[in-house]
Amino acid sequence: MAPYQYIARPSPFNTAAGTTLPIFAVTPAHIDLGAIDPIALDWARKAGFKAEPGAVLLIPSSDGHLGGALLGLGSNPSQAPFLTGKLARALPAGKWHIETAPLTANRLALGYGLGSYRFDRYKPSKVEAPTLMIPADADASDIKRQLAGVFLARDLINVPTNDLGPNALEAAFRALAEHYKASVSVVSGDDLLTQNFPLIHTVGRASAEAPRLLELRWGKKGHRKVTLVGKGVCFDTGGLDIKPAASMLLMKKDMGGAANVMGLALMIMDAKLKIDLRVLVPVVENSISGNAFRPGDIYRSRKGLTVQIDNTDAEGRLILADALAYADEEESDLVVDMATLTGAARVALGPDLPPFFTDDEDLARDLTESALAVDDPMWRMPLYMGYDKDISTRIADLTNAPSGGMAGSITAALFLKRFVTNAKSWVHFDIFGWAQSERPHSPVGGEAQAIRALYHMLAKGRK
Repeated sequence: MAPYQYIARPSPFNTAAGTTLPIFAVTPAHIDLGAIDPIALDWARKAGFKAEPGAVLLIPSSDGHLGGALLGLGSNPSQAPFLTGKLARALPAGKWHIETAPLTANRLALGYGLGSYRFDRYKPSKVEAPTLMIPADADASDIKRQLAGVFLARDLINVPTNDLGPNALEAAFRALAEHYKASVSVVSGDDLLTQNFPLIHTVGRASAEAPRLLELRWGKKGHRKVTLVGKGVCFDTGGLDIKPAASMLLMKKDMGGAANVMGLALMIMDAKLKIDLRVLVPVVENSISGNAFRPGDIYRSRKGLTVQIDNTDAEGRLILADALAYADEEESDLVVDMATLTGAARVALGPDLPPFFTDDEDLARDLTESALAVDDPMWRMPLYMGYDKDISTRIADLTNAPSGGMAGSITAALFLKRFVTNAKSWVHFDIFGWAQSERPHSPVGGEAQAIRALYHMLAKGRK
């Protein structure tokens, strides 16, 4: 069974059948030493090709037709492991193969696949895309499942809210589950109150589409119990503490946590990992109407802790609180939550390096090693308990928005930590979910973050 696709697209790869054109992935040393095909070398020198990182040069054949291409890797290819993604957007249509490259087969094929991503749902491309032959020694099945997981996350983030509100996100969640024969249950609207998910209901009740909690279960009892929780705010106006217009432009991506855990779930299920998987996605739209929640309100959470609303734009941690408390009612070996949660995380580490928070030293080490192994960057930030006092308030157990504006990503993580007490291990990712500039392996737009590293760690059997 092929991996699930939310938006159907042709494969970026070709088979060995038919003629393919060669690509020579080279460093400056290859040019200086003459260590490539003579025709390609002569053309490169005449064109002044210096093998700069990501540079692409088409080369002729001896009879004057298109004969192949050169891809520059720079002097240190390890610093840009997915440069082959540039080929997917720079080469003309046709079938290609990489003839020589100082890269692993898996890395060069994955890089090309990541770079082949196009989001053309609303403006179809008229340009036929090239295809690459996967090297014989690459793990083609695993590469395709990783691409499917990443593309699912990117697609869901890129689709605007008019086409991906709470109803449509639920439909996508159900389609993913159906593809892998997973079970789904949904608690929606006022049933959230009767089934004790008050914070999810509170944040989403002002929207025209009902708030809900989506739950997926897959795998066998007795295997490692892994629970994934993703923030599913389909659009965030900020609520009554309304965002300025410029800050709302990218708020379709505020369900990036949901998109990423769904992409990770795809990889886990497609690989048939020995995992008892549970996925929880609280889905809301943080809107404004007469029944919107207000600054100063106090609500009791599923766990029983009371929360004072000091900013309606700090809504993500509220819906995660109920979902995490629900997750924690079953003992899990690992609980992972992912959310586009704080601007403070971006101030600290920028858009491309998501922070993670955990008090499990072994898990932190495993995550760091996996991130390095698959070039999926992340950085550990401290769960510094000295700031725990800042999330307390005089007349409620917690505030959702500590005053002072300091250490915002840490206090958000500490808030969530209050709702996870039974899991053997827990980790919180504060992701951005968006590529602000084009890179060889991704265009501007929705982005998967940390899920390839998490998949690698789980596939290796750690945690």
